[in-house]
Amino acid sequence: VQLQASGGGLVQAGGSLRLSCAFSGHSFGRYAVGWFRQAPGKEREFVAAIDRNAANSAYADSVKGRFTISRDNAKKTGYLQMNNLKPEDTAVYYCAADFKISSAYLSVVPSDYESWGQGTQVTVSS
Repeated sequence: VQLQASGGGLVQAGGSLRLSCAFSGHSFGRYAVGWFRQAPGKEREFVAAIDRNAANSAYADSVKGRFTISRDNAKKTGYLQMNNLKPEDTAVYYCAADFKISSAYLSVVPSDYESWGQGTQVTVSS
């Protein structure tokens, strides 16, 4: 399994970006997908997760109402739509996937996800 995150960039506060996470391998539809971010000098933190069927999702409180996670199993791609971006959203964003994560409980712990993409930089200017 390989993941490729893309879509980051520089945007002004209040702007929007859509991140993509392309999955290489078989059975994307069996994997839960998570997005995490890491700012300089800080721990990697949970942003959002979605189960294999897009029936259940979870968000960090800091992004609720602004970010939306989705997936297209036919295209083997996960997405993170980020609206009303704030300077504190500046970080490297990583997508992750794991087939062991259940729909009933979407893990917010980075170590629960086995496969990771390389990260994409998001910078929000004030």
